[in-house]
Amino acid sequence: MTAIAGTDGSRDHSKGRFEPCANDRNGKTMAKRPDNQPSGANPLTAFYREWFAPRPKPAKDQPREELHGFKRWWHSWIWPLIWAVLVVKLLINPFLLEAYEVPSGSMLDTIYLGDRLMADKFTYGINVPFTDKLVLRLTRPKPGQIVVFKGPHDGKTLVKRCVGGPGDVIEVRHKQLLVNGAAVDEPYVSHADGAEYAAPPEGVDNAVFQRYWQQGQLDQTFWVRDNFGPVTVPPDCYFMMGDNRDNSFDSRFWGPLPGSLVRGRPLVIFWSFDRFSDIPLGRFWQRFHLTRIGKLMF
Repeated sequence: MTAIAGTDGSRDHSKGRFEPCANDRNGKTMAKRPDNQPSGANPLTAFYREWFAPRPKPAKDQPREELHGFKRWWHSWIWPLIWAVLVVKLLINPFLLEAYEVPSGSMLDTIYLGDRLMADKFTYGINVPFTDKLVLRLTRPKPGQIVVFKGPHDGKTLVKRCVGGPGDVIEVRHKQLLVNGAAVDEPYVSHADGAEYAAPPEGVDNAVFQRYWQQGQLDQTFWVRDNFGPVTVPPDCYFMMGDNRDNSFDSRFWGPLPGSLVRGRPLVIFWSFDRFSDIPLGRFWQRFHLTRIGKLMF
């Protein structure tokens, strides 16, 4: 017997035939649910698909779904930007690359006040977040290299030059650096103060000086700026100094740098603007150091 549309069947107009419909327990006809709306769908799942899931590619010969209003901005700009920020902050910054601003002039004239440096964070080892542990240490800082590290005295991020490694004997005599008894040629070093702090005439016992230095107790001993040591760098430690020797608070004062505090090696200056300059704001463009942008640091 032919079924009558609207009672217990529905017509498939695309094929010119009738299809049975589902009946509920009372015998009433129920509309057939579309395939793309499954029964009992989780509202959270639907919300995720609507706002966060990648948009499905349309089938062949089918037009792409058009988005309008805020939803168009969300899927085209806002959500991709959030993803980019998460990747940078959770992956690139902790393990690969990070930007640093130089807040002082201790590395003049190699690095200017206000230089922004891009440094790699994997050459000297990857720092485990929220700890001072390094893993996968490919190499160690070498004398002459500029290093980014965490200051052992205050925890601030600093940039200095490595002048000695484990086992090296470091000494400064009349502002001249000596490593293992030999004077070091340092064309990048500058001395802003022509005066010299002399060492105590009675001298200092080397063993006592070594102990005080390793304990970081020379931070108020001004004469070590120009006459220092000799000291022996402990295992897995480094001696760091600023190129602006007369205006650098470095290993001469706060002691050896543990290898676990090394954070990376500067690669390039990507921006330079001295926001601490005394130049009036009316001539603010003179605070930019555009010629320094792109300068390599290795």
